Amino acid sequence: MMRTQLVRPRRDPAPAVSPAVPGVAAGVAAGREVEIRPVLADDGERMRAFLCGLSLHTQTLRFFTGLGRPGEGLVRALLRVDERRDVLLAVHGETVVGHVMGFDRDGGVEISVVVADEWQGRGIGSRLVRRLLHRAEARGAEAVGMDVLAENRKVLSMIRAWWPDAAMAVSAGTVEVVAQLRRRGRGDAAAADAV
Repeated sequence: MMRTQLVRPRRDPAPAVSPAVPGVAAGVAAGREVEIRPVLADDGERMRAFLCGLSLHTQTLRFFTGLGRPGEGLVRALLRVDERRDVLLAVHGETVVGHVMGFDRDGGVEISVVVADEWQGRGIGSRLVRRLLHRAEARGAEAVGMDVLAENRKVLSMIRAWWPDAAMAVSAGTVEVVAQLRRRGRGDAAAADAV
């Protein structure tokens, strides 16, 4: 299963991001904007810079290890999109500030997400996950799965809030999470935004 870090909220006075329309720039703090978008062909160096800028703590929460200098293979793998993989980036101007990826498997999608340390706690991870899950549901996904470090209590609390009926199994310091996605019917935009 893929590794994940949804969001590690920080205690700063930054306003929360409005989840109104995924993919549309939204104010994050003091005039700064973040756009959620698909991967572009020239995102390799932006992604490498993003990974290099993550603290060891954030790297460990997402990859379960420190990265050092990320190799070309890792960068390519994190940006690869195909019939079973989906990737979205959160960007501020030309700078990557968040990454989410999903892998379709057995009627569900396994996800992983990470947000740059200085952008955490502002709703970016939630927006990334929500947008990716909308896309996965459109491809037929009915469940979401992820692995979370057991010490990542904030993310586990968020998962419990989003999916109170999620199945969680603890193994070797990680929590394997599986939750049913809410199927959207006509006119059910509120439920879609709650995912």
